[in-house]
Formats: sequence, structure tokens, C-alpha cells
Amino acid sequence: MSSTSSTPPWDVQQLPRADGSVFLVTGGNAGIGYFVAEQLSATGATVVLGSRNPAKAEVATSSIRSRVPGARVRAVRLDLADLSSLRTAVESVEYLDAVVHNAGVALDAPPRRETGDGHELMFGTNHLGHFALTHWLMPLLSAAPAARIVTMGSFAAKSERLDLDDLQSRKDYRPKRTYGRSKLAQMYFGLELDRRLRAVDSTVASVVVHPGGALDSLTPSRPPVHVRTAGARLCGAPAALLLQGKHAGAWPAVRAVLDPTVRGGQLWGPRVFSLRGKPQRERAWNHLTGTSVAARLWDASRDLTGVGLDTIPG
Repeated sequence: MSSTSSTPPWDVQQLPRADGSVFLVTGGNAGIGYFVAEQLSATGATVVLGSRNPAKAEVATSSIRSRVPGARVRAVRLDLADLSSLRTAVESVEYLDAVVHNAGVALDAPPRRETGDGHELMFGTNHLGHFALTHWLMPLLSAAPAARIVTMGSFAAKSERLDLDDLQSRKDYRPKRTYGRSKLAQMYFGLELDRRLRAVDSTVASVVVHPGGALDSLTPSRPPVHVRTAGARLCGAPAALLLQGKHAGAWPAVRAVLDPTVRGGQLWGPRVFSLRGKPQRERAWNHLTGTSVAARLWDASRDLTGVGLDTIPG
């Protein structure tokens, strides 16, 4: 369905109902992922929080239930840094209409760290973990009428470029750059995935989003998941001219899950300078349109994870 003049404007405060739908949010126990889960829960859908920490997941589910009467929310243990565990995690999900690939690791300082599989921690978790997870989720998603895979990128990826000869940052490890590149890899993956889904006339769509500039200091409190102190509120006030809280950073992903006018292969982000505001469609960043880079990354990801994702059900 394409957007028409009869389509009402998207209202982040009045989301459409999604009763009967099931959505999985990776990293749904904290940060932007928590707010994605909270907002989706308000639509009547069942929301599954994917989290590697069961205790934190329980705190998040309790918080959502306290704010959303009748919320259908539960948790599943999901550790994207442990590729061998993902198949078992998926077995506890029986039906799925959408997944939001949100979970991520961001390191601020050396030393370089690795997952148990020997991959650089940020690239291995943020990109390779979601690549492998998609493989195991694809049968569920293909069984739904019109499922969506929503990949949460980052504005930090806009200034980065992939080094296909050093995806694991073994030669030159700089944490902030490695993080940006891991998010860029996710975004390449989301777009390449949709091209491959379209090639086989799949009913599944892959959409890429980013949250703009989302700060803790501008995020409303959700104790004990997140507590914003008075000092943080005062210090963050000047930033509100250009940036926003993580509750607003969730809006593009929530729209990508729910809005019937959203299409696979699109990029969505905040309206104001791509940093803050209501979600809108963006033109794909120039470097993200490079299909040869995306294809080479796909092949490398397949080899590194050991999962095919080449046989996509139509």
C-alpha cells in the first residue's frame, strides 16, 4: 500500500492497534529497545523481550506492565554474542510478525574484546549475531502474512566506511569507529536482505531505521530500568535543541513495525536533521547504496557465522 492523501498523519502518541500480533525486540530490556517494547506493548500486541540477562529482562517486563495496563509481554534469553545459543532461543518463539534488531554493544575504550566465537565483540554482537538470528527466525517470519525485519542502525554509521579486509578490527582497533562500523554493517545487511527477499517474491520485508541522537539525559525515567536525575535533566536541556531522548529514538523502529505504508528497503529516521523529531522516510545514504559492498559483507558474514541465509523462503 502506498501513502495517499487519505492516510492520516502518523501520530507517535496514537499508535494503531496490533492485537494478535507478536513482536520480538532484541535488547528490549534497556535503552531504546525498552521504549520500542513499551510502545509496541500499548498496541495490544504480544511483545517478546530478547535479553542475555534474565534478571534485567524481568525488571523491564515489570516496568512495562506497570505502565501499560494489560500488556502482553514476556522475555526470552537471547545472547547475540553466543552464536551457538541462538537456535535454542528461537525455539521458544512459536509465532512472529516482526523482529526489531536493536540489541547492541558499545565500548568506549580499549582493549579490544572478543566473543566466545572469536569475533570482535561489537561487530560479532551487533552485526553477526543479528545475521545469524535472522537465519533461525526466517521460517517463523515467512509463515506470517506480511512480516517485517527492522534493523536499528545508528547515525554514527553515516560518517563511517567498512574495511572489508579488516571487518574484525584486528589491524587498527578504535572503539568508537569499530562501533560505528558494526552499525553500518547492520544497515548494509538490512538493505541487502530486502533485495534478496524481493528477488524471491517473499512476503517478508526488511526495513532499516536509526534513532538519531538519543541521550539518557533527555530520556524520561522508567525506574528502575532508567532513572534520570535532576542534574542530568538540567545538563541535558541545551542538547534538546538538536537531540532527543531514547523514548523518541524508538519512534522510527515502532513506525517501521506498525505502519502499513512502510516498505522494505527503506530507511527511516527522525525528521529534524535526522537527529530528532517524529519519524520519516529518508533517502538512503550514498555509501549504503553500494550493492557490491553489501554483497561482499553478506558473503563474509555467512562464512564467519556458519549459517547460510542464502535459502530464503518465498
